[in-house]
Amino acid sequence: MTIDTLSCYCGSAKLYGNCCATYLRGEQKPSTAEALMRSRFTAFCLKDADYLLASLHKEARAKESRKALLRSFGNTQWCSLRVIRCQQGAPGQQRGEVEFAAFYLDGDIGGQLHERSRFVFEEGCWFYVDGDILPPISLARNEACWCGSGRKLKKCHPE
Repeated sequence: MTIDTLSCYCGSAKLYGNCCATYLRGEQKPSTAEALMRSRFTAFCLKDADYLLASLHKEARAKESRKALLRSFGNTQWCSLRVIRCQQGAPGQQRGEVEFAAFYLDGDIGGQLHERSRFVFEEGCWFYVDGDILPPISLARNEACWCGSGRKLKKCHPE
């Protein structure tokens, strides 16, 4: 079994090889802001600093270094992604916003990044510009746990 035959990290229900891998390998460019956001989440899961820098808007990229990005990965294990809302960001549009919650483990401690991200379409590509960090979303005790265990939240990470 190869990584290409596993479910994609972005939560699309597609195989990685038919989903975000095509973006991370440079075979295709994401056609929507949401597709770029999902591929960036996958890049965080795989600690792919080169893709994260390449998909960052040039003004933000000038302030970021590969070395600093690699240091920022630390021991964080990204577990799952929930796209909450997309506004614009479709083919033919120039701007887009994607609100999402990304769940992670840092050692034994679980956490969540809830963000409203902004994207622009320039030079034939979508780029991540910046985002606003939002308060954590509430999760229902009876829904599937964010960590991917297959158990209900109340039985897995009841915090």
